[in-house]
Amino acid sequence: MSDLKYWVGFSLIPGIGRAKFALLEEHFPSLEAAWHANAAELRAAGLDDRSVRTIQEYRSKLSPDKEMERLERYRVKVLTWRDEAYPTRLKEIYDRPPVLYVRGSLLPEDEWCVGVVGTRRTTLYGRQVTEEIVADLARNHITIVSGLARGIDAIAHRAALAAGGRTIAVFASGLDIVYPAEHAQLAREILEQGALVSDYPLGTRPKAENFPRRNRIMSGLSLGVLVVEAGEGSGALITARLALEQNREVFAVPGSILSPASRGTNRLIQEGAKLVMSYTDILEELNLTMVARQLELQETLPVTDTESLLLSHLSAEPVHIDEVCRSSGLPMSAVSSALAMMELKGVVRQVGAMNYVLSREARAGYRVVME
Repeated sequence: MSDLKYWVGFSLIPGIGRAKFALLEEHFPSLEAAWHANAAELRAAGLDDRSVRTIQEYRSKLSPDKEMERLERYRVKVLTWRDEAYPTRLKEIYDRPPVLYVRGSLLPEDEWCVGVVGTRRTTLYGRQVTEEIVADLARNHITIVSGLARGIDAIAHRAALAAGGRTIAVFASGLDIVYPAEHAQLAREILEQGALVSDYPLGTRPKAENFPRRNRIMSGLSLGVLVVEAGEGSGALITARLALEQNREVFAVPGSILSPASRGTNRLIQEGAKLVMSYTDILEELNLTMVARQLELQETLPVTDTESLLLSHLSAEPVHIDEVCRSSGLPMSAVSSALAMMELKGVVRQVGAMNYVLSREARAGYRVVME
């Protein structure tokens, strides 16, 4: 993207979020044009006077080029909501971040991810439950999303790594500031088997008001959110509420009615959250029981000549099987059997009435890998 540095530039200006990015995109031909616009042009885009003054004040002090150099030094990848590599599920939420900063790697299999949150003051029960459920999810190729906080978050990240799985940590600060500081080594380990992500620019300190906004990304990335232990005032309950607002599933581990650490989770179950006693409860609720089988097929079954040909006749737009036969010149029997195998591999999806689309994993340009 030629004007990527201007997306970064606007992300550095306080108060310029989803709504104002949308106004700038709608009014100007590019973010570069918006960056160089005068006050009258910014007002014509729909920005209020306060926002215009803030942009003018900060723009004179900022250098998008220097910020891009800083990002490169820290090996941070920038994704905008216009990028194909921007997580599709996160793009669906109302308050999606216009700019997402990423260290590490986001891979196609991260499409299948579950958020795990809970109290910072865990009990032995909470630790054991988190380790067991997360390890089983990781062994079933489910990516674990959490917030790198003390307690349940850190336990979840470590359990996923120990099981050889992938995990994503969402920061409430810039990616150059690990919080809490004692999790610096954990963050480095996550880089090897996952990613660190944030919508905050480099240098942003982890202020209290950043954490609820961080939580919307954790739930937004995930198919569902598991709350292991949470008191009645726990921040984990904020993540659960955000998940519900984003039409995500909410799961909760039951605990003793006498334990303060389980009052929040027990209340969630009372209010309709899915009670979880095993990782299978999560997989079944999310229809993820075939994820491991699909990934095994992707890794072990080679693409045949027929499949290669069919891939060239499919896209993100639905194509009827009859049209695939006509365009490929292959008989219906060959196309039908090949599409069935490709669907098992997770390469294509049938979206109804014998119409097929390429899955995200098969589309060029999806993978984002930073070394």
